[in-house]
Amino acid sequence: MNVRRIVLDVDKARARPAIPEIAAAIEAVPGVQALSITVTEIDMETVGMDVAVEGEHIEYERLIKAIETTGAVVHSIDELSCGDRVIDRPARVR
Repeated sequence: MNVRRIVLDVDKARARPAIPEIAAAIEAVPGVQALSITVTEIDMETVGMDVAVEGEHIEYERLIKAIETTGAVVHSIDELSCGDRVIDRPARVR
């Protein structure tokens, strides 16, 4: 399966690892061409982040292992795009 884009809900402790350390670990995963880390929540002990990764044939298992090796924790997959191209998600109308 050609994973092209994946958005993950990730938490880390406030002190460690540093966000650039997580980014470096993700960037080293085969298939990763670009990434974005957005802090979404900070509390007394943890920092919540959305991690978006794009590329071609991203190795999902190695991506998760790379993040967890830094000491961060992956909570969920919030978006996944596979195939020959990335489909833009339509805006939700309520």
